[in-house]
Amino acid sequence: MWVVMDSGMTNEQFGRVVEQYQKLVYTICYQMVRDHHEAQNLAQETFLSAYTHIDRCREEDMKPWLCRIASNKAKDYLKSAYVRRVQLAREDEDGQEAEFRSIQDPDGSPGDQLETSEGAEAIREMIRSLHEPYLKVSVLYFLEEKSVEEIALALGRPRKTVQTQLYRARLALQKMIKEGA
Repeated sequence: MWVVMDSGMTNEQFGRVVEQYQKLVYTICYQMVRDHHEAQNLAQETFLSAYTHIDRCREEDMKPWLCRIASNKAKDYLKSAYVRRVQLAREDEDGQEAEFRSIQDPDGSPGDQLETSEGAEAIREMIRSLHEPYLKVSVLYFLEEKSVEEIALALGRPRKTVQTQLYRARLALQKMIKEGA
């Protein structure tokens, strides 16, 4: 039985849309998150969202609409507290962002999860050990999950200043992690 959506598109027609645009949607997600597994998840979320809101799009606007959804899903993922708190980017010698290293793996063994929770607590302690002007912005950003805009407003600092302080705090934290502090 085919379900006809408000836009007049059947499940079969939507299946063809998925086939037609799945590589494009995946590529957009991958270029933004640089993680194959997450890009696949985000591509699936994109098509799920598109399916549930198909009545908002005309067929001739499908490609840019899907691209926008994929881009927004990837941006939301990158802004998520999970990514900010749980994953720290390591930098290589050239200052380029290297592969993301996950601090917490939900699929790990209980022993791994114990080590992970201890590691997460160690990182929280490292954040709390930072000195001003990095302490407040780091606590608000990494632990309390506030946005840069919210932090700037709360501390009465310019947005650019908060971004710079977070960048420098991240470098300090990476140095502490590498030194095993």
